[in-house]
Amino acid sequence: MKKMVAAVMVAAAVLGSVYALGDKKSKQTVITVLDYQDATAPNSFEDNKLIWEAFEAAHPDIKIEREVLFNEPFHQKTAAYAASGKMPDVFYMWPAGRSSAIHEKKLAKDLTPFMKKDGIYNDYSKACVDPAAQASGYVAEIPFGLTVSHMLYVNKAVLEECGLSIPKTYDELKAQVPVLKAKGYETILMANMDDWVMQSCLFSAVAGRFGGADWADKIKAGKAKFTDKAFLDAVKFIKTLYDDGVLSQKTLATSYGDVVGQFASKKGAYLIDGDWRVGAFLTDSSTGKALISPADQKKNIELINFPAIPGEKIHGSNSSTLGVGYGMSSKLKKGSKEEKAAWELIKWLSGPYVQQRRLDTGASFPSLNSGIKYDNIEPLSQKRAAFYTAQTISTPVFDSVFEGDVPSVLNADLQALGLGKITPEQVCKDVQAAWDASK
Repeated sequence: MKKMVAAVMVAAAVLGSVYALGDKKSKQTVITVLDYQDATAPNSFEDNKLIWEAFEAAHPDIKIEREVLFNEPFHQKTAAYAASGKMPDVFYMWPAGRSSAIHEKKLAKDLTPFMKKDGIYNDYSKACVDPAAQASGYVAEIPFGLTVSHMLYVNKAVLEECGLSIPKTYDELKAQVPVLKAKGYETILMANMDDWVMQSCLFSAVAGRFGGADWADKIKAGKAKFTDKAFLDAVKFIKTLYDDGVLSQKTLATSYGDVVGQFASKKGAYLIDGDWRVGAFLTDSSTGKALISPADQKKNIELINFPAIPGEKIHGSNSSTLGVGYGMSSKLKKGSKEEKAAWELIKWLSGPYVQQRRLDTGASFPSLNSGIKYDNIEPLSQKRAAFYTAQTISTPVFDSVFEGDVPSVLNADLQALGLGKITPEQVCKDVQAAWDASK
């Protein structure tokens, strides 16, 4: 009898716990999230725990159903959601370009009223909350910061071994090619197999050098064409890079996932990528290891602009744009618990804790004016901060101002150009045709 009573009590306790758990779950607000993350990148595992799991732990009344994709699979899924007219509750997005459909269809809410209501609007740099800087005409996403899409990463150890120094002009860079080759080094490493890297991380900067800061505005306003001399000269320079061996055709078989390992293992003297790629070389907090040690970062790695190009219109400029951030579905009912939960998540993802984490891991440079500490970041992140301080003229990032098939047509043609299968003139004609069709 005692055993029977005890069994009944245990069963009742278990049943009560199940009911309590079920009751707790029934009271949770569920929000869907489409996120962008490279699962192979350093600190990605820890980010899941320190950012996403930490939010749920602090908000037990909110449950996140998160879909995580990277590179083209992410953009394809986003396009499918946008075509349906309904986005997930919260989603990773760009200020224009890749997210143009979201902006044009008003699929993301204006976050300005939410920021102002909570008194955090003025906590962000003015450039990052400028409504005119986003394709929607309002703050559809709170950018993590400003992003430079072109950066020339330099390994001074490789240069010094070859008796070389950092070039100030293209002719000086070109002269280094045979010297580096004799020692078994590539000159510039780049992930040109991927279908966006060339146009975003190199061509955008080159187009600005030849066309000026307003080259894209002129084309969009119908005052210039892609077939004009300035754009043609920029395309011709890309061909020159391949002809001179500064860029090897090997880059056309190099994937975005492989190129960081090549640079870290000193396969080449230089790497061209975006400023966000700094994070790939920093210490992974889950392993305590870095692709490039902090000591080596400090001694041997420099971050610079591409050197002076013959015939360039402006010198020292670089391509930059507002960074990415998270948007909220415009389909969420105003004042609903789902809207409130979505805003809490976006506020967290854009707030000081997460922005500090992103700075520490090299993922982005903060858009917040205060609440961020810069004293404990690794040497490469410190050099990134110095790079921003020295940056002067900003020019457009191609896939941030042109959408649809235009960037992909340009990138594919630039790949064909590197293989010698197409002329610069044909590249310009193809891009103009894609632009005309998109209008």
